[in-house]
Parts: sequence; C-alpha cells; structure tokens
Amino acid sequence: MKAQHSGFEATPDFAARMDTADPLAGYRDRFYFPKDEAGNDVIYFTGNSLGLQPKTVRAYIEQELKDWETFGVAGHALAKNPWLPYHEFLTEKMARVVGAKPIETVVMNALTVNLHIMLISFYRPEGNRRKILIEKGAFPSDHYAIESQIKFHGLEPADCLIELTPRDCEATLRTEDIVKTIEGERDSLALVLLGGVNYYTGQVFEMREITDAGHRAGATVGFDLAHAVGNLELHLHDWGVDFAVWCSYKYLNAGPGAVGGAFVHERHADCPDIPRLAGWWGHEKATRFLMGPEFHPISGAEGWQLSNPPILQMAALWASLEIFDEAGMSALRAKSETLTGYLEFLLGEIQDERITVITPSDPAQRGCQLSIRVKNAGRELFNAITARGVVADWREPDVIRVAPVPLYNSFRDVLSFAEILKSELG
Repeated sequence: MKAQHSGFEATPDFAARMDTADPLAGYRDRFYFPKDEAGNDVIYFTGNSLGLQPKTVRAYIEQELKDWETFGVAGHALAKNPWLPYHEFLTEKMARVVGAKPIETVVMNALTVNLHIMLISFYRPEGNRRKILIEKGAFPSDHYAIESQIKFHGLEPADCLIELTPRDCEATLRTEDIVKTIEGERDSLALVLLGGVNYYTGQVFEMREITDAGHRAGATVGFDLAHAVGNLELHLHDWGVDFAVWCSYKYLNAGPGAVGGAFVHERHADCPDIPRLAGWWGHEKATRFLMGPEFHPISGAEGWQLSNPPILQMAALWASLEIFDEAGMSALRAKSETLTGYLEFLLGEIQDERITVITPSDPAQRGCQLSIRVKNAGRELFNAITARGVVADWREPDVIRVAPVPLYNSFRDVLSFAEILKSELG
C-alpha cells in the first residue's frame, strides 16, 4: 500500500518536531505507562481496549476510601463529595464528551446492562414492524443482547434480525447502502442499532445521516458508542439520536470493568407510554426516601437508573473526565486525525504490498484506530512486534488493531511502531 500525505516525513527529526509543537503533548505525563524489561515505556496502542491510568485516579479513590473510613454511612451526606448525589458530579462533563444536554446523560451500570435497559424501552415490536438492523460483525455482546431481546418478545431472530454486510471485496459498509437498506425495510423496521465505530474495522458510521434515515422510516435509532466515546466529537442531541450506551474503560480511561453511561434524547424525558425496568435510584429524588410503592421516574436519562452508583468506580471516571474537560474533544480530535494520518503515511512508506489497512482512509470515517491486515503473516507477526515492546491488539482471523490515542500517544510512538513493524516484516 502507498498512502499519500503531503508534509509528513518518516524521520525521527520530523516526529520530534511534531511532538514539540503538539499543544496536547504534556498530557502524556499525566498517565502511567507499562514498562518493558529494560524499564522503558512500551508503545501502548490499546486505548481502544483499556485506557491507561491517569495519575490522579489514586487520589480520587483514596478520598472516598478516607471518607468511608471516617464517616461510614454518614458519608452519603458528609463526605467531601457526598455519595448521595455523586453521579451528578460527572453528568455535565460526560454530557460535553457525548454532545448532549445534562438531562439526557447519566453515568450508570455497565455497557451491556445499559443496552438491555434501553432495548426494553425502545425496541417495541408491533405488527409487521418488528425488525432490528445491525451491522454484521458487530461486537458479539451486542449481537447476543439483541437476539435475546427478540426472543424475549417471543419472536425469532431469523425473522427479525437484519445484518448489514459490505459489498463483495470490501471490508467496510457504505452509508448509501445502509440508508438504502433502511428505506427498503421502512414498513418492517422497528429499530436501527449500530456501533458508532465498528470495533473490528475501525469504521466510523455517519450517525446523523443514519439517524435521519431511520426516523424517516418510522424506526427508533440507537448507537453503541463503546469505541466512539472519548474518540470522536459526538453531537448526540443535535443528531436526534433516540438513545446511546457506552463503556468508559477504553478511551475514557476509567479502569477495567468501569461504570458505563447512557443517553436518552430529551424528547423522551417524560413519556409515560415508554416501558422501562424500574429501580429505586431512578425514582424522583424529592420522594425517593419516602419508600412509597409507586414508581415516579426522574425526568430525563436519570429516570432509567436502577441502583445507587458504585462510588469508587465513579471516582476513577471523574479523574479522567477532568482531563477531557481540560483538553477538549475538538483539540483531541484534531490531533487524532493528524496522528492517525501519520501512521497511515508511515505504513505506506514501508512499501510492502502485503499490508492492507481495512479502516477507511477518509479521516471522517475513522477514529484513533487503524486495523491492519498483513497477507500471509498471521499471528506470528503480532507476537514478534509484541516482543519488541508494542502493545497492540490481535483479532481473529488476521487483523492487528492499533490505536494511537491523542491524550497520551506521541508522533515518536507512531514512528517507532512503524520502524518495528517494517523490521519484523523482513
């Protein structure tokens, strides 16, 4: 492959100049990097699987441990950051990351739990309108959740599940084909549910256009933003998305198994006809502790909460969201496009026809991740670069996923990776 990027150079001096000029370069020092056997930072390109730990996380968690030690149950009111409204401390920052209003945003649960909760409310098959549209090759958990929800309604996945597939000899989907499929199923489609970014190919879906097409067809539209949140500039409110869910352990750096989040557009804030699973933390705050038998949901996304929040997990996310709020998604996205463009350029400079990048070349159709396929290389190549200090990600049958993250990866990281890959290709 040979990518064309004017102005880039495959030299250490160029990478050093880019890092010196990078206004976000200082954020690298605010994260812990794993070390290789020689004590050097690894080339960490797996923020799309687990983000690095912000150095401030320990203090955030230790504050809650100290308040638990000091106050016991009274910490719900007396802690430095009282636990009773704790999730609210994260709401506005999280809303800015996803392009939403605070009333539309809530931090809660885990990703697939939130997906099931949203599907209970927004997948409501009726008559001939019972089909769900997803991309073939969606993250398996999404597929499992959707199939189980179809069966929950007494229906058969074979009759109700539509899977979008790329054209022959193509790795990614075309927006025009997605829209055409939606229009062709306009009388039978109940729900469009896609990933904001496909985890395998790294393709970004055109969420505004897909949402508009879904709504014109009379369907509800939702997104799994696991690989999009903290990666792309999102505008969920303006795009009119009905609902979205995400995790926070990837680009949001909140730690393994971290708490997730959900978005519900404000037009659904107070709709009594929307069914939902109810729990006491979704009950209106003014009367929650009266412990009455009737459920009165909080207006907006908070009304979908079930249980009181996991404080220690939220503390970790809060530490990371402070950094995002400071850096700003527009600046992070601008650096990401340049950083990923540099990686694509360097892969082209290797001039090895075995290399194929299956992620779209258009920066608007990808985030931090490039998915690299090397013909006839297999996992042996991945193991070889791993032994050289590259922390990337292997996905069967033949893809190496690399994700230079703008918060903590450098242009030197990208150049070093390309040099190692070239040397191992022989």
